[in-house]
Amino acid sequence: MAESLILSRSEDFALRVIKLYKFLQNKNEFIISKQIFRSGTSIGANAAEAVHASSNKDFVCKLEISQRECSETLYWLRLLEKSGFITKKQFENIYTDCIEIEKILTTIIKKTKKKL
Repeated sequence: MAESLILSRSEDFALRVIKLYKFLQNKNEFIISKQIFRSGTSIGANAAEAVHASSNKDFVCKLEISQRECSETLYWLRLLEKSGFITKKQFENIYTDCIEIEKILTTIIKKTKKKL
């Protein structure tokens, strides 16, 4: 159940990041936009990879990569808000989504590690 939740949430988040990337490109922001595009879309890509992991240990490893990408995305979002490229309202909305994804990942990782 949690695995399918993380897949759908991270895919929806990736689509939001793609829209943010396009928005930032239109504001002539090309550096951070590429960074957040990579990390924000990588969260779901690694979670999708975890579905076909060869073992529980491999599963956890791939989800931990997603978790790190999530953390990186949060960093870029903070920079975008503090530098004025996105408004506080835009920031809070997408930042909250990213935090929720990070919490889901943490829960799945902890539960899986207990099984090991």
